[in-house]
Amino acid sequence: MPALLGLQGDGLQDAEPPPPPFLPAVLSPQLPSAGRGSNYHGNGGSPEIRNVELLQKLLEDTEEPSHSKAMQLIMEEDVIGRNFLYTACMAGQSEVIRLLAKYGVNLNEKTARGYTLLHCAAAWGRVETLKALVDLEVDTEALNFRNETAQDVALRYSQTECVDYLELAAAHLALKKSIAKIQAMITDPEKALGKMHKEDKNLLINACRAKIEWLELHPETTVEELFEQKQQLEDLVNPILVKMATPRPVKSAK
Repeated sequence: MPALLGLQGDGLQDAEPPPPPFLPAVLSPQLPSAGRGSNYHGNGGSPEIRNVELLQKLLEDTEEPSHSKAMQLIMEEDVIGRNFLYTACMAGQSEVIRLLAKYGVNLNEKTARGYTLLHCAAAWGRVETLKALVDLEVDTEALNFRNETAQDVALRYSQTECVDYLELAAAHLALKKSIAKIQAMITDPEKALGKMHKEDKNLLINACRAKIEWLELHPETTVEELFEQKQQLEDLVNPILVKMATPRPVKSAK
């Protein structure tokens, strides 16, 4: 676990993930404490599930006297830029993150030193919280003041399971970006280096469709398989790009 460095550290390194001092008055009756000894992963009778339901009721009921105060306190930051979401990440409260995302909270905000919620969950070894954040499409490539991604932070704190998951998430993202880039080239002629032949266009459309279907059919895959799919796509598109960039011969006048 991260060592005790306090505010001189990176904001992720407290010995225990403390609830921000401004929260307990309104939210502590609804939310479990953030200590590592608490039960965060129980069944329907666990503190986590029961309190998430109470928090949801509080947020949904705009007539509730504590509603506006609760939202204000949830987003209030401490001196290094952490709000309640960081406490939830340290504690592995994935359902709290998913719930608050429904209310439009910014999951990509950074602390004073550039740490995101993803960095925080990675440092504390919260794999399920990482999965929730990735599902919610946070920026997995965000850098902190050390120019570290969340995967780099997980590696620094020897959170092996988090490192492996984030490597897999990065491979997923790389394949999706390749597909999106090709689709943009097909639909926006200005992004292409030259005119695309109709047969090449159809070939790329079908290839992108096939890769999207492959992703849908293979939710459980490996980094190697994802990179193989990406390489297949690149091997298909590169000759077409070369063809498009090659000037066509000028027909001689008769």
